[in-house]
Amino acid sequence: MALDAQFHVLAVDDSLIDRKLIERLLKSSSFGVTTVDSGNKALEFLGLLDETEDEDCDSNISLHNVHHDTEINLIITDYCMPGITGYDLLRKIKESKYLKDIPVVIMSSENIPSRINRCLEEGAEEFFLKPVQLSDMHKLKPHLTRSKSKELDYFEDTNINKRKRDDECVSPNKSRIKLTS
Repeated sequence: MALDAQFHVLAVDDSLIDRKLIERLLKSSSFGVTTVDSGNKALEFLGLLDETEDEDCDSNISLHNVHHDTEINLIITDYCMPGITGYDLLRKIKESKYLKDIPVVIMSSENIPSRINRCLEEGAEEFFLKPVQLSDMHKLKPHLTRSKSKELDYFEDTNINKRKRDDECVSPNKSRIKLTS
């Protein structure tokens, strides 16, 4: 299987036809795909509906979503959907301290420069005009690899901090400090 198979994309679109098209294009480009038909379902899938306001609590949300074992490396969403729009979804993802580094791509059948600029300013990596084409899938790879390297940096930093804390519990002669009760 191709190298891209390690990447999984969450595709969000209320149109069944567009959802099936993006799913087929992503799969033909060797990406794993999960599709949902609304912004609310995307938020639920990502665990953002459960995210608490307590910044000190790590809860269950991490770079892996809470309800599924699937790691999402990129989100591609339609701009215009009932309820939570693609723009709203983008903002909620970028506001989440746990998911903000996941690249988001917005799609729309309307070529409105102010809309495109607003999405890019809010943190969207790309803005694709519908119908999405196979050539658009090639534009995703740099964002996916950058996302993967950010994730690796996050885990490396976490492990370094953990090692530093562990080292603080070790005496200079490298033996563990014994606590007596």
